[in-house]
Amino acid sequence: MTTETTTSDQQANVDRGSSFASELERDRAHRDKARTAKPLRRLIPYVLAYPGLLAAFTLFLILASALTLLLPGAFRLVVDCGFGGAATSDLCTGFSISSDLSTYFIAGMIVAALLGIASALRYYFISRLGERVVADLRRAVFDHLLDLSPSFYATTRTGEVLSRLTTDTTLVQTVVGSSVSIALRTVATTVGALVLMVVVNWQLALMVLAMGPLILGPIMLFGRRMQRLSRSSQDNLAEASARATESLQAIQTVQAFTREPEEIIRFGEAVENTFKTSLTRIAVRSIMTAVIFTVILSGLIAVLWFGAVQVQNNAITPGAMTQFVMYAFVAVSGVGMLTETYTEIMRAAGATERLMELLAAKPDIKAPAKPTSLPHPVRGELVFEDVAFSYPTRPDVPALRGVSLKVEPGQTVALVGPSGAGKTTMFQLLLRLYDPNTGLLRLDGVDISQLDPTELRSAISIVQQNAPLFSGSVADNIRFGRSSASDKEVFDAARAANADDFINALPQGYDTQLGENASTLSGGQRQRLAIARAILRDAPVLLLDEATSALDSENEQVIQTAVEALSRNRTTLVIAHRLATVRNADYIVVMDEGQIVDQGSHEDLLSRGGLYARYIKLQFSTLGDDIGQSADA
Repeated sequence: MTTETTTSDQQANVDRGSSFASELERDRAHRDKARTAKPLRRLIPYVLAYPGLLAAFTLFLILASALTLLLPGAFRLVVDCGFGGAATSDLCTGFSISSDLSTYFIAGMIVAALLGIASALRYYFISRLGERVVADLRRAVFDHLLDLSPSFYATTRTGEVLSRLTTDTTLVQTVVGSSVSIALRTVATTVGALVLMVVVNWQLALMVLAMGPLILGPIMLFGRRMQRLSRSSQDNLAEASARATESLQAIQTVQAFTREPEEIIRFGEAVENTFKTSLTRIAVRSIMTAVIFTVILSGLIAVLWFGAVQVQNNAITPGAMTQFVMYAFVAVSGVGMLTETYTEIMRAAGATERLMELLAAKPDIKAPAKPTSLPHPVRGELVFEDVAFSYPTRPDVPALRGVSLKVEPGQTVALVGPSGAGKTTMFQLLLRLYDPNTGLLRLDGVDISQLDPTELRSAISIVQQNAPLFSGSVADNIRFGRSSASDKEVFDAARAANADDFINALPQGYDTQLGENASTLSGGQRQRLAIARAILRDAPVLLLDEATSALDSENEQVIQTAVEALSRNRTTLVIAHRLATVRNADYIVVMDEGQIVDQGSHEDLLSRGGLYARYIKLQFSTLGDDIGQSADA
């Protein structure tokens, strides 16, 4: 990157920090108002995409629920027809049951085994469906994130986005793959148990139903509070993750400036905020548990008391009472289970809301409905027509002011000027990472806003200063320029970039794994790989963000040779900070404060004096020669 880029990045970081703070506040305020599970409806299309898994889950859910409700009936038969010795009663006679107790228990074991198998298959299919849905959701979110414009990332920290992509999708997976299954099973068995309780003894059933409002009241009251606390906890966790990501990505800078204690304190504060919020959530949940358990157990004891009186008065058989108690236990424990599930569903609703916010974000740069195509072959004529632009994060600060420039096919044009002059901004507009506020940019006579961005960018190669490299092998990083390239093409590109020798000296040659950001390579090696990547892309337009800046003389000469080979027969725009690059250009464009203030050859610009002459004198005074001698060197 250029000095201008560094300065603008620093300013962008400041803006990004304040913008992110306001984004977090807005996000928290928005979530505080969301009190329902409605956001989960947005997951329905992902679930319905797998009807087979959904049907299998539904089948075994019904079967498991039915078998669960069958067990209390079996125990009633055991008590009344076995333990009670009432084998001649109407119930026992109607079922033609033997007085042999073994029959009852064998039948119970068969039901239990079937229930175990059905429950296992229910769990398998819903868990598989949950994993599949979350995998699809993660892919959809990531695919969408890659389509979003740089302006989105100027107002949202990467750590926040990664938190949503990982933590929030995990919460969704918990609900889809577990909580929803538990909730549906619980609802089915609870409703079934309530119906059968009425059939067994309607008086006892009414007593149990009367407990409903006493149980649901605390659930609703505390549940909403739990939802808000869960969202706040997710926010704090995301903030801590963002803080850690920033520090670790710039670990060398942190250590160089001995900022470890400050960063530890800041991350510790973020973690403590998360802990305090979680502690409050735990306290609320504990109180809710105490209230609900007290109500449930007290109610059950009252029901048992009344039932025991009825058994003593022969109004109900011991077996029927046993059956009723088991149904009551199923119903009441189901309500308790729903309390747990409700909390998880509310947490997932908040997570889904966050994910859907990402999916709802619209890219600033989109392909037109009917894009125009570039002529073939692309010649590489570039035209700026009265272009003005301000970055979205700094709308009151013009980055370009009425820039007009024409670059003929095959020409090499150097852009020079102080930091903040707008040189890097021109690259970003050419790549259509942003659209100008006014004016047009044309490639071979076609307005680039009428092109599909993919087609436009396929016609452009870029070599950045300190070019980003990726984890993977050396060959993978070169092939980043064109994924379909053969091994021979990769080797040829490396040789053309003067990179083949140092690559072969690596432990595994082209298969050497570089690790994150390829930090084990020197600056010159990284630049040569970036140039090889651009050579492999073989695009008609080349953008060079001073590939030789800040390198030693030996590396500069090697890379300059590679750059000259790369620029041959291509339209090249180069941000120049080195004399050799300036002198080799067909002509030079001098920029200052977002405007073109002069242009021409190196000698013509020097003879006119002005900004360029002062710039050259400042940039190259260390050569020990005067400006004229430098020009002739």
